[in-house]
Amino acid sequence: MYGILPYAFGAILALLVTASGITATLIRLHPTRNYTSVKLRIQTWWWLASLLFFSLGFHRTVAVVVLAVLSFMAFKEFISLIPTRPIDNSVLLLAYLAIPVQYLWVSMAWYGMFIIFIPVYVFLLLPLRMVINGETKGFVRAVGTIHWGLMTTVFSISHVAYLLALPAHAGAHGEVRGEMLVFYLLVLTQLNDVAQFLWGKLLGRHQVAPKVSPNKTVEGLVGGIITTTLLAWLMGPWFTPLSPLYSLLAGVLISLFGFTGDVVISAVKRDIGVKDAGRLLPGHGGILDRLDSLTYTAPLFFHFVYYFYY
Repeated sequence: MYGILPYAFGAILALLVTASGITATLIRLHPTRNYTSVKLRIQTWWWLASLLFFSLGFHRTVAVVVLAVLSFMAFKEFISLIPTRPIDNSVLLLAYLAIPVQYLWVSMAWYGMFIIFIPVYVFLLLPLRMVINGETKGFVRAVGTIHWGLMTTVFSISHVAYLLALPAHAGAHGEVRGEMLVFYLLVLTQLNDVAQFLWGKLLGRHQVAPKVSPNKTVEGLVGGIITTTLLAWLMGPWFTPLSPLYSLLAGVLISLFGFTGDVVISAVKRDIGVKDAGRLLPGHGGILDRLDSLTYTAPLFFHFVYYFYY
């Protein structure tokens, strides 16, 4: 484990212990109130934090495999939600096989193939396989939804894994490695969701996208942007090679596009007619519900850092 990461993990542990203690106290003080949702959310955060510690605390190959499994599960959730044609089972098999191949390029640090495999080669392969099947009814919808699902749940998320493949870079407080960049991205993305939720509950009056996500407010969005940008600026010198100005810009990017990823996936679920993508994570929904913000922040943060420092 590198540099400041053990201390950062300790800080997250302290936050979770504090949140669990506050929740237990509230339950004792107000036994008639229902805190089930909050309790389930915190329990799930314990599992997610443990997964983060396990993934980044061992060899980076472990982290790549974990991310590949998460992509697989998120894509599986997506496919389970959308209507698919029985004749496309062979196409779906190719789509699933593309997941380990995409993460193979990550493990090889083959940037050229990583960046074009799904957007170009899989994009060309899937409709070809559909043509061989010979069914034209529903063709456009089928090929569009399957490839969009791969782009969202696999290609976008694989950018988190490729951060691990980036070479070490000098930072303000020592050497910066990929594990530190991943920690920075994941923590800020998730804290941004929490900050926007809390600010929205406290001050929210004006809806941002009432037809897509009625609970999202302008006040929550602005509060989340300010909170996340401040945290990005504070954490930047310790976890990234970013200058103070670029740390601020990274905070704005993560907060603004984390919100965008959230509402885009909300629009998908609203179109399909479901509240959550799954039930795997108590209090949160499914894997896709927890990765929704990351589908936007991961590729954008990766290319932001890659362009300026690699």
